[in-house]
Amino acid sequence: MTSEAPNILGELLLPVPEPDNQPYWDALRAGELRIQRCASCGELRHPPQPMCPRCGSFEHGWSLMSGRGEVFSYVVAHQPVHPALRDKTPFATVLVQLEEGPRLASNLVGVEPGEIEIGLPVEVVFHPVTEEITLALFRRAK
Repeated sequence: MTSEAPNILGELLLPVPEPDNQPYWDALRAGELRIQRCASCGELRHPPQPMCPRCGSFEHGWSLMSGRGEVFSYVVAHQPVHPALRDKTPFATVLVQLEEGPRLASNLVGVEPGEIEIGLPVEVVFHPVTEEITLALFRRAK
């Protein structure tokens, strides 16, 4: 599903894909949330990295996630920390615990700051920013 979210980024810098995380960005652009999985021990890890922190293996693949989870932690920004965010506050940054285990930091859209709580069920939405970069944002699960 593609996001109908407002452009919360404004003129902020976009992520720059690197060889270790390019498959993550490619999957987002294709409308999938894929997380790196160690080929030796099966550990899911995010953010992507060359070596498994659990077993030390350099072998890995990419596993499709459901995109569903819950708010593990959050912060609501009321003061713009960058000029591009001047008209975009308040906005929520969340740490989402995916059903499959890994945690992702992202933004929560479509939920008023006073309605956010730990354990809130959420689901991913794909927010294309450029032809190359699509972001994984989250909204309240339907």
